[in-house]
Amino acid sequence: MTPIEKYIRNAPEDHQSQLNKMYKIIKNELPDATEKISYGMPTFYKDENIVHFAGFKHHLGFYPTPNPIVHFSNELKEYKTSKGAIQFPYDQELPETLIKEIVLFRKNEISK
Repeated sequence: MTPIEKYIRNAPEDHQSQLNKMYKIIKNELPDATEKISYGMPTFYKDENIVHFAGFKHHLGFYPTPNPIVHFSNELKEYKTSKGAIQFPYDQELPETLIKEIVLFRKNEISK
């Protein structure tokens, strides 16, 4: 079992489905990245931290660094964001296509 799978298993049961979905989306887009827990959060790493995510009481936090949040600001209007974070409420479906696009943006950003 990976550290991220352990993290998800230890999360509240009603959050695990969304956390697993986020994990699978990122894992599919970053198959060569190292998986670890960094800053207490599931992290995908390759030469640097690419993205993090974490479960909270009312939302799933996604941390792709500031540049993708600026780049995708129009698509993120319905979500609470800050400099490096996006909040996806548990009572809404995850925007899978948008998450994939953000992860690919980060992947391209670090490969330059």
